[in-house]
This record gives sequence, C-alpha cells and structure tokens, in this order.
Amino acid sequence: MTDITINGDPHKIGEGQNLVELLQDLKLDPTKVAVERNLEIVPKTTYQDVKLIEGDRLEIVHFIGGGK
Repeated sequence: MTDITINGDPHKIGEGQNLVELLQDLKLDPTKVAVERNLEIVPKTTYQDVKLIEGDRLEIVHFIGGGK
C-alpha cells in the first residue's frame, strides 16, 4: 500500500497505481476533473502515465455543469 494525501485527507492506494486508476476508484470521470500533484497541474493527456508514489499530495477539483 502507498500513502498519499487527497484534498488534505490521507488515503491508502495500491502500489504502482496511476492517476486514471485512482480517479476510477474514486468514481470520478477523468474528463471532468482537474488534478494538481505536488503543487503542479497535471495535464489530462498524461493521467495514464502518472504513477502515484508515497507522499504524493493531490488536489482534485471536479466540474459540475449547470447554469441558465
């Protein structure tokens, strides 16, 4: 298991998990979120390639449609 922080809360994830797998586990659509990893924005095109490691700090913001 790997310890990371998501939006300020501690989480344990599987060893070698990538960002897409994490978002799927969290039931989040990768096309509708923005992710910051260790104070750097992660481009959506690289989500599959980003392997999460011990101590990573993620901020995940999801977009909600609406308006008039």
